[in-house]
Amino acid sequence: MDDTGVVRAPYLGRPLRLEPFRALSLTPSRIGDPTSARLYSRPYRGVASRISSWLARGDLRQHRDLALYLHEYTAAGITVRGVVGILDVSHRTDAPGEAAVLPHEGVRTAQAEQLASRMRQMRVHPAPILLTYHAPEGVAALLDRVQAGPPEEQYDDHGGQHHRVWSITDEAMIEHLRTAWATQQALIADGHHRYAAYAEIQGLTEPGVEETAATDFGLAMLIDQDDTPLQLGAIHRVFAGVNLRDLRAAAESKGADWTASGREAALARLGPGVIALSDGRGWATLATDTSDGSVTGDVGYLHDRIIPALRRQPSRVLHAHQVDAALKRARPGRDVAVLLAAPSFDMILSSASAGRLLPEKATSFQPKPHPGVLIRLLDAAQLEKTRR
Repeated sequence: MDDTGVVRAPYLGRPLRLEPFRALSLTPSRIGDPTSARLYSRPYRGVASRISSWLARGDLRQHRDLALYLHEYTAAGITVRGVVGILDVSHRTDAPGEAAVLPHEGVRTAQAEQLASRMRQMRVHPAPILLTYHAPEGVAALLDRVQAGPPEEQYDDHGGQHHRVWSITDEAMIEHLRTAWATQQALIADGHHRYAAYAEIQGLTEPGVEETAATDFGLAMLIDQDDTPLQLGAIHRVFAGVNLRDLRAAAESKGADWTASGREAALARLGPGVIALSDGRGWATLATDTSDGSVTGDVGYLHDRIIPALRRQPSRVLHAHQVDAALKRARPGRDVAVLLAAPSFDMILSSASAGRLLPEKATSFQPKPHPGVLIRLLDAAQLEKTRR
């Protein structure tokens, strides 16, 4: 992997392939409990023995069969369901149009390599990455059939999320899903660095080495964005060391429509195609023009057109998920809050399909399930160790 900073994670070639595995699960009282992170703490080579200990005392349980798992979770009143399995990461392509999995943000090389090293030592995937897609006709009906039966597990976890899990072991059902998924493209919603770590481990494995089959796959959850969609939220910016005059000059140098206004008017105009800005005293809006396709949405326009045109670059770019949190950091003449509308899923998918990347922290897919509902050990040998 490149060592120069932020890079695109590899494209996985089709088919999109999610296979059964035998999962471990934390006990419900452990899921959503921050103290459960102790299971994966340093030294990472000690994780296998900790897993054995937690199994013995009942904090972990082992599922009986190889299966795909239908996992439905409810958080903050939003219910999402997806299929959890192990994603084939053994095929590569250079063409985004031929990719099974599409990253939409870059990854930091050092962080991905650190995660890959940790995974190789721990021999475990603590939680699935989240993939989302437009499922072909018939997939939702197949999952409805699974949910017509009683769940294998149903509970509220320590953090207040509600979970239901069904094991899919019927080979005919699994084959139907394989066929439906084979030609699809899925977007990474959460877990770009873990995805890159999966690819890093697989790429380093020597042919014939015992662990090859294990590292050819990474734990993933596939969610139908048309069925139970993840919600997309905005991630706002605060430009430190920049004032409204600087931003206006940069915008006007690009022929952009800059309008000074009051707070209420600016917030009322905020939406797709319009960015709102404030230093805590003054307010303005900036109309973006992304019609030529050379930038990706409002956040791409901001980072590709406006920031490079600033006479002085921000000393820091801070991020906030809430408007109020961004505005609290604004300072007249010193720091400007830049408020963005949430991007659309289809804009992100279209951009990724064309091989373009969004700026860092451009998307926020919610809600995410708490880790520990379904855990993957990397190989059978480690599974045997946990039984002793």
